[in-house]
Amino acid sequence: MSNKQASFHQSVERNFDKAANLLDLPKGLLDQIKAPNAIYQMRYPVKIGNSYQVIEAYRVQHSHHRLPTKGGIRFSHLVNQDEVVALASLMTYKCALVDVPFGGAKGGVKVSPRAYTPEQLERITRRYTVELVRKNFIGPGTDVPAPDYGTGSREMAWILDTYQQLNVGEIDAIACVTGKPVNQNGINGRTEATGRGVFYGLKEALSYADDAKAMGLEPGIEGKTMVIQGLGNVGYYTGIISQEEGGAKVVGVSEIEGTIVNPNGIDIKKLFKYRKDKGTIIGFPGTKKLEVREDWVGIECDILVPAALESQIHKKNAKQVKAKIIAEAANGPVTADAEEILLKKGVVILPDMYLNAGGVTVSYFEWLKNLSHMRFGRMEKRFNASQFTKLVNLVERSTGKSVSSRERTFLTRGGDEIDLVRSGLEETMITAYGQIREIYKRRRKVEDLRTAAFINAINKVASDYTSLGVFP
Repeated sequence: MSNKQASFHQSVERNFDKAANLLDLPKGLLDQIKAPNAIYQMRYPVKIGNSYQVIEAYRVQHSHHRLPTKGGIRFSHLVNQDEVVALASLMTYKCALVDVPFGGAKGGVKVSPRAYTPEQLERITRRYTVELVRKNFIGPGTDVPAPDYGTGSREMAWILDTYQQLNVGEIDAIACVTGKPVNQNGINGRTEATGRGVFYGLKEALSYADDAKAMGLEPGIEGKTMVIQGLGNVGYYTGIISQEEGGAKVVGVSEIEGTIVNPNGIDIKKLFKYRKDKGTIIGFPGTKKLEVREDWVGIECDILVPAALESQIHKKNAKQVKAKIIAEAANGPVTADAEEILLKKGVVILPDMYLNAGGVTVSYFEWLKNLSHMRFGRMEKRFNASQFTKLVNLVERSTGKSVSSRERTFLTRGGDEIDLVRSGLEETMITAYGQIREIYKRRRKVEDLRTAAFINAINKVASDYTSLGVFP
C-alpha cells in the first residue's frame, strides 16, 4: 500500500475495478461504463459588491445510457473537476442500483456559501443556470440537477425560475430540476429523503438475524448506539428518524466546531435547535466536548454515520474505528485504502451508492410528479379511504364489536403524498439491499457489500448498453 493518499476519484475507480475484475464483460464495455461522457468546465463573471469575481464551475454527465442524466449541484470552495467526475460516476451506479432510470451527473460551483450574501448566491446560481442552458446541460429530458452539499430548495427554485425564463412555454419545464420547495412543484418528503433512506437501509441490513449475529449485534436498530459526523440535512434526518422511529441512541455528534459525546444519548432535535440558537453544538447540556474534533472516528458505538464530505475515514485514522457498522450517508466518506483496513478488522461498510440513494429516489418521484402535472394521491386517496371504511364496517357487523374513533381513523385513511413517497422509498431500499445481499452471499470472491453493489450496478448499466446496440 502506497503512503500517498488516494484521491476520491481514484478510490471510486479502484472500487469499480475490483468489481469489474469479477465480471465476464468485454473490456471496451467496462471502459465505456467507467468513463465520463461529457465534462463542461466553465468560468463566468458575477458582480460581488463593487467588483467582479470569476466563478469556477462544472457540470459532468457521466453516462448517457439512460436519459435524462441526474445529479446534485455542490457549492463548496473545495470543488474541483476530479471530485465532480467522481460524484457523477457514483450517481450512474447509484441510479442503476436502485432501478431509477437516469444516467449519472453532478455539478459543482467553487464557492463557499458562507462567504456570500443570499443576493450574491442568487446571482451566482442564476448565472450558472444560464451557462448550463447555453450548452444544453439542463432540461427535463436532458439533465436534471438537484441539491447537494451547500445547496438546497432555495437554489433549486432560482434554477427553475431562470430555466423557465429562458424556455417560455415549455410545458414540462418544472421537471428541469428537483429538490424544489413543495409550493413550487416540489414533493413532500424530499428534504428528509436521503436521511430517511439511510434509516431504511440500516433497518433492512439489521433485519437479518444471522447477519446481525455475525457482527455481534441483536437484530433491529432499537437500542443501537450511533455516532453522526455532520449535522446537515442528511445527518440531521438520519439522527431524528433513527431515534424516533427506530429507537437508536445517538451518543456522539461531530460538526465543524467540534465533537460532543454523551453515553446516555443526545436528542438530535433539541441539539439542532440549540445549534441554531447558539451557533455551535459545543456546550449542549449533558455532553462533553472531545479535545480533538477528528476523534469522532474512534468513539465507541455500534453504528458510525459519516454524513459530511468524502474521504473522512482514510488510512491514517481507519485503525481508530471501533464501530461494528459504518453507514456511508455521505458520498465517498471511506477511502479505498481505509476500506482495506476496516474489512480486515471485520467492520461492515454499508456503501454510499446504496445507503444514500434516498435522495435520488425521491427526486425521481418528484420528476414523475412534475411530468404528470399532478400530486401523488390525488386520484386514489378518497377512493381507498371509502373502501377501507366499508371493510371496517363489514368486520364490525360480522364480529359485533366496534373499533374506537382513533382506530377507525387510522384504519380507514387514504395515503397522502408523503405516505406514498415514504412507502416507495422504503420499497426501493428493501429491494436494492436484497439484490446486493444475494450477490454478496452467493458469489465467490465477493468479500464486501460495496463490491456486491458495484457488480449489481455494472451489470445493469452493461445490460442497457447492450440493449441499445452499442455493444454486441
